Amino acid sequence: MMVKTAITGLLRGACAAALFAASYGAAWAAPDDAGATAAPPAKPAIPADLRNVRYCEVITVVRHGLTFDVDVYNTLGLNFCPAEQWSALNAKTLAKQLKVGFVKLNGPRYWTLDRIEASGASASGETAEFGGIGMVHRATLSTKIWQGTVGDKFYKPNAVKRTTVFHYKAGAPVYELLAPNGDVYMMQSYAQIVDPKLSLGDLPNLGRRLKLPKGWSYRTRTLDADYALVADGTAYVINDDLYNSYQRRPK
Repeated sequence: MMVKTAITGLLRGACAAALFAASYGAAWAAPDDAGATAAPPAKPAIPADLRNVRYCEVITVVRHGLTFDVDVYNTLGLNFCPAEQWSALNAKTLAKQLKVGFVKLNGPRYWTLDRIEASGASASGETAEFGGIGMVHRATLSTKIWQGTVGDKFYKPNAVKRTTVFHYKAGAPVYELLAPNGDVYMMQSYAQIVDPKLSLGDLPNLGRRLKLPKGWSYRTRTLDADYALVADGTAYVINDDLYNSYQRRPK
């Protein structure tokens, strides 16, 4: 299994065309005119509505002394995490090929928001390829070894370096965890890691399945107005015990 670690900017040419076709179920070909060629799209467009759109992440981890330095790559805007290629990935093999401490395969996941804006490093467009799956570098973070890496400890916040705005539409359901100290975490994605059959339709009653710590609660509500969940350089993210992911709302 080949792993390309070079950062390539934007996928171009035939590679981009092949990725587009494989991911979006459409064939791209040059026109019939003799000698004529047409440039394929550099990358598939991000869907206008992200709710319930599938994606996957590769998380690389390097230890420096008492610190884990983490880089997060995901498939958004390049493909929908093709199942056959994703299932063929091996975290230990990737870690050896990438010369990192270890790799975490985070997915498949499905967005529970409607739209994303990114800027700064979060919008750099730097890409890599893992086992034939194109991904974009989305975030970095550092944690101390006793804190674990991102998502390792359920209901414990991780500080993720990214600049994003997550948009939730009025009239749409949102799924939230409420911490004992009053913090509210909005679900950004649900995962099929523990339960491969988990679906969007299961989320309204998910609280019955979660092993919530003392003082925590889960709720579903419908937004009366559009809501923008802003991370201005740092997002505080937690996972529940099914690996569904949530971002803390500003107080």
